[in-house]
Amino acid sequence: MPTAEERRTAFRQLHASGCFVMPNPWDVGAARYLQHLGFKALATTSAGFAFSQGLPDADWAVSCDAMLAHISEIVAASSLPVNADFESGYADEPEEVEANVKLCAATGVAGLSIEDATGEKAEPLYELEFAVERIQAARAALDDAGSDVLLTARAECFLVGHPRAFEESMRRLQAYSEAGADVLYAPGVLKPEEIRAMVSAVQPKPVNLLIGWSGGLSVSEAADLGVRRISVGGALARSAWTGFIRAATQIAEKGSFDGFEGLVPYHELNEFFRQPVD
Repeated sequence: MPTAEERRTAFRQLHASGCFVMPNPWDVGAARYLQHLGFKALATTSAGFAFSQGLPDADWAVSCDAMLAHISEIVAASSLPVNADFESGYADEPEEVEANVKLCAATGVAGLSIEDATGEKAEPLYELEFAVERIQAARAALDDAGSDVLLTARAECFLVGHPRAFEESMRRLQAYSEAGADVLYAPGVLKPEEIRAMVSAVQPKPVNLLIGWSGGLSVSEAADLGVRRISVGGALARSAWTGFIRAATQIAEKGSFDGFEGLVPYHELNEFFRQPVD
């Protein structure tokens, strides 16, 4: 297995040019299979992990300790660089974010993201000045640890329904870039012209694009817009849940097992997991 330093170096190199897909496994088996398919990096998914534990995707539902244990599991499951979906840092105050980011870096991740969503309906986003202080605290934690972990700053404006989501995302991403973020990310942006504008606004720093639905941009189309990295969030986990729910519902409501049609054979999966991690 490569060292944490080797994975971090490889992860930075992936961001230097071109466009790559960083899919999001929700458990060890999914991480191993995604590596088998040839992806060059992975990212955890807070939603996928939370759903696997029977919990909603929220800081208050999954503890920081539980998430750190899950991140460590995914890092150990694969030889690829792993980016941690670290929610809002599992804290409000910058000094607490700083402490938690140090713990996350210690898991061996190659990157981690910090959101600016509060989880509160009345005030869904941190005030910009305070949000910047939180990104600066995360930057300080990584610099103090000498870990070379890439810091992604997320503007959650689209996901929380901000009335001027694009304009506010642009304002925040530029501020987070100046605060020391290595990668910028506004999940939920869809329009090609807005994606291109975001890329231009934070150049030369790379932009991560979320694609978690069918009928959206292809990898090549995203690359043409200047996107450097694509993640899928909880979409792969939801794909698994979709198949499970459909099959289980047919059994419960119709007494039918037709939902099992087309399943990957047991022996195929069993033989795959007999093999050691590449």
